[in-house]
Amino acid sequence: MRLSIVVLAALLLATPASAKPFALALSDAALERTRHAVVYDARYQIIAYPGGDVAPDRGVCADEIIRAYRSLGVDLQRLVHEDMLRSFASYPRQWGLSRPDANIDHRRVPNLERFFERHGTTLPVSARAEDYKTGDLVTWRLGGRLPHIGIVTAQRTADGLRPLVVHNIGAGPKLEDVLFAFPLFGHYRYQS
Repeated sequence: MRLSIVVLAALLLATPASAKPFALALSDAALERTRHAVVYDARYQIIAYPGGDVAPDRGVCADEIIRAYRSLGVDLQRLVHEDMLRSFASYPRQWGLSRPDANIDHRRVPNLERFFERHGTTLPVSARAEDYKTGDLVTWRLGGRLPHIGIVTAQRTADGLRPLVVHNIGAGPKLEDVLFAFPLFGHYRYQS
């Protein structure tokens, strides 16, 4: 007997996150983030370590990635910080730091890109929507220079041609058709 797509989707949504494939669980975690009101706030803050976060109603695009992974038990703050402690020279130096800083390093898109390159899978950047799978991470350079990041979800555009992406570009976490809205810079898969 073949299950309809609607029945299959309902079964997957009712499945506990721990029993779902990681990519689908990450997509669901990103979608859950869209239910939160978050004011875009990039200010440096002292936060707890490990497991630290800025106030739940504050954050930037990278904070939505951190929060989605953390809801699945993956602490990117700790993982990025420990990797930077081991190999600081491998990470971008654009902030003039002389050592890792667990308060901010994981909140910077270029550091997340480097972490995903080192510990995940770097995938080709393409203009083909079918190359971007549920749970993939994409980065852009807004205006050719400003780093931005989002999570590819299992949701699709109304015409079914492109996956929708959860990101925070300044108005809080949103699910939008933005995969090709900005110049793509990176494409990663990280399933801890």
